[in-house]
Amino acid sequence: MRKLKVQVSWMDNYGACSEEVMGCVATHKTLDGVKKAYTESLEWHLNAMRTDGDEIPEVLQEPYELKFELNTQALLHYFEGVLTRSTLSRVTGINERQLGHYATGHRTLRPAQRQKIIEGILKIGNEFTSVV
Repeated sequence: MRKLKVQVSWMDNYGACSEEVMGCVATHKTLDGVKKAYTESLEWHLNAMRTDGDEIPEVLQEPYELKFELNTQALLHYFEGVLTRSTLSRVTGINERQLGHYATGHRTLRPAQRQKIIEGILKIGNEFTSVV
């Protein structure tokens, strides 16, 4: 089964789009909501393409699975209220203020910083599961 990568971003709402399916987008105030909205939007979009006789992207010509990938801003927003910036700062080595800049989009982070954030979140998750 092929995977269709769907990018999820955050700017006052979650937004979803895929580079492989131009013109298909969705927004919602929750992550689950944007996933559902994008899935429905994609179905509608594909039906419209078929009706119009447009070429269907190759990835969607056989069974596919949607793979939602959150950008750093969406990831930090998703964990707001679950993880404090202080906790995330301790496990990543990135100061709280800088994390705040990444969360609001005031600063663009380098791939290495993004990887530190992802590894920090995974480390916290692993610590939780090791004691349960």
